[in-house]
Amino acid sequence: MELSKLLTPGGVRVVGQLTSKKRLFQELGELVSSCCGLSSSVAVDGLQERESLGPTGVGHGIALPHARLEDLDRIVGVFIRLEKPLDYDSVDRQPVDLVFGLFAPKDSGVDHLKALALVSRTMRDQSVLAKLRANTDPAKLHAILTESRAPQAA
Repeated sequence: MELSKLLTPGGVRVVGQLTSKKRLFQELGELVSSCCGLSSSVAVDGLQERESLGPTGVGHGIALPHARLEDLDRIVGVFIRLEKPLDYDSVDRQPVDLVFGLFAPKDSGVDHLKALALVSRTMRDQSVLAKLRANTDPAKLHAILTESRAPQAA
C-alpha cells in the first residue's frame, strides 16, 4: 500500500484558520466530497462518530481523524495543512497544524488498519513534517506526502 494510491493531488488543501474541530471536520468532508464524490455530511458524521470514541490528535501537531463508511468502495485520504494551529484535544495537549483524514469502506477490515499505520509512519517522519510545515503549495505538499520511502516496520 502506498500513499499515492490513497491521496490524490486534489485531496490536499491549505487552510488559513479554523475555529473548531467541528469546522475542521466540515472542511475534511468538503475536501473528500470534491475529490472523491463522497457525501460531505456522511464523511463529517463518520469523523464525529469515531472522534467520540477518543481524540485522534496523536501529538506533535498531528491529527489523524478517520472513519469507516458505507458509501465507499476504496480507502481514500485527504490532507489539510493549517496555517494557524487549532486546539484539537490532542494527547499532548498541543494544537494541531497537520491533519491527515482517512476514509475507508465499512468492511475494509485489516486494509483500513494498514492504511492508518502507513499514514502514521509517514506523519512520524521528522523530515517529512519539516517539509510539510515549510510549504504552503498543495502540489508540493502532495509530492512530499507521496514520495517513495523505504518500507519500515509499523
